[in-house]
Amino acid sequence: MKKCTIFILIVIVASCFGNIAAQDNDKILNRPYADMRRLHYGFSVGFHNQNLNLTHNGFVTESGEAWFGEVAELSPGFCVNIMADLRLAEHFNLRLSPGMYFGSKTVTFREAQSGKLEKQNLKNSSVVVPLDVKMSGNRYHNIRPYVTAGALAAFDVAKRKDGELLQLSQSDYYLTVGFGLDVYLPFFKFIPEVKFCFGLNDVLKKDRSDLVDDPVKQVFTQSLSKVKSNMVVFTFYFE
Repeated sequence: MKKCTIFILIVIVASCFGNIAAQDNDKILNRPYADMRRLHYGFSVGFHNQNLNLTHNGFVTESGEAWFGEVAELSPGFCVNIMADLRLAEHFNLRLSPGMYFGSKTVTFREAQSGKLEKQNLKNSSVVVPLDVKMSGNRYHNIRPYVTAGALAAFDVAKRKDGELLQLSQSDYYLTVGFGLDVYLPFFKFIPEVKFCFGLNDVLKKDRSDLVDDPVKQVFTQSLSKVKSNMVVFTFYFE
């Protein structure tokens, strides 16, 4: 997955320099007044990788078992959003892009001495509400780079099952930073973007009343002091 991320970044950077080189002798501007609109709309599609940062507390059971977890298997998820963009100033915009994120991650627990493994696949279908300040550079012919900073609220609407090894909160909040490139085409703007999302909340549910009759599974929750989530999101906007 790291190789995939690096490859996508290389493609985006290469396309930027390719566009610059190709347009040095091209003075025709596509959509020259697009950035002067007070309010405009669009949509986006993309994919993302979700991860969890597991903090262990060194818990050892009465039988001497100590379990340690990690998210070793990442599966790219799909996302789709609508977008409203408000022009604040020449180089600043406020962007609201609510949508849906669909994804999953697999948590693997390993017992320190015996090496026994337990796995759980955590799936989510989340309603997300990202709010970003977009800070754009100067336009160079038909491209314009930018960076973003903002916040994102996510609410998982997938149904929870009792008896799972871990249960996570259905709401989470992130701080986000990103960068992208406005590419001005004759009829619309095409915008590739990479965003990094850092979870703020401990999303681990510690009260596992559903496991009262199954104390063996409570070990996995008891082995963790907190769980925080993060994401890398690759988005393609059409404005």
